Amino acid sequence: MDVTPITALQRQERAQANGGAPTLEFERQAPYDRYVRASTLHALQTPLSDDPGEMSFLMVSQVMELYFGLIRYELRHAQDLLAGDDVWASLAPLRRSALHLEALNASWQGLRWMTPAEFNRFRDLLGEGSGFQSAMYRHLEFTLGLKSEQLMRPFRGQPKVHAELRESFEAPSLWDETLELLRRRGLADEPEQVVQAWVTIYADTGPDNHLRLLGEALTEVAQRFGDWRYHHLQSVKRAMGAKAGSGGSAGLVWLERSMARTVFPELWTARTFM
Repeated sequence: MDVTPITALQRQERAQANGGAPTLEFERQAPYDRYVRASTLHALQTPLSDDPGEMSFLMVSQVMELYFGLIRYELRHAQDLLAGDDVWASLAPLRRSALHLEALNASWQGLRWMTPAEFNRFRDLLGEGSGFQSAMYRHLEFTLGLKSEQLMRPFRGQPKVHAELRESFEAPSLWDETLELLRRRGLADEPEQVVQAWVTIYADTGPDNHLRLLGEALTEVAQRFGDWRYHHLQSVKRAMGAKAGSGGSAGLVWLERSMARTVFPELWTARTFM
């Protein structure tokens, strides 16, 4: 990335030299474009039809892909901090993840206009393309602890992608790292002790109980992720009803079954006993 750093003093001097106006002349590509790669991003939209609605569908899908990657990045950072026993520091990336999930959920609003007739105008051109085939979404699920080996099969024809998914699948998840933390703290040596561990943690309402704050941060992530799955279901229901999915699934039935897989299950079960 060819971006030249500048200091606070240089920024102040530039503002004074410009009389408070922005710099308008650059010898090369504008620094913003060099950093954000905006021209590259805007070159990635290649609709398959002339239907104006397809651009919304394509761009919203691309925005979601970027958010999948960002959320996974934050969760893995939180996971590394938990592995290092730094519960307090892990709260920041977990809270950011929840906010990113909130923004991801808002992306569905850009598709609320779509009726079945409007979707059908370009749907056939998508072939067998389906969000089910998003590798980054699978990475995100694996990071959250929702692991299914069969969901890697669509990527066998992409060796690099498949190998990365295999690595993600076999690595400890964020939830695995959380359970290991509880074990190190002497709260849950066995799987059947995890629910009681959270009941015990939540019983201490003091401000220094970082594990309770961790539980709430994880719960927020799980709930926002559940919101995304619900919005996905509603969006599909609105645009295509109970038709078969493009990727060969039963559409709504498949999504409803997927929603039954709970993120951080013991954390939710423990609430019954609090």
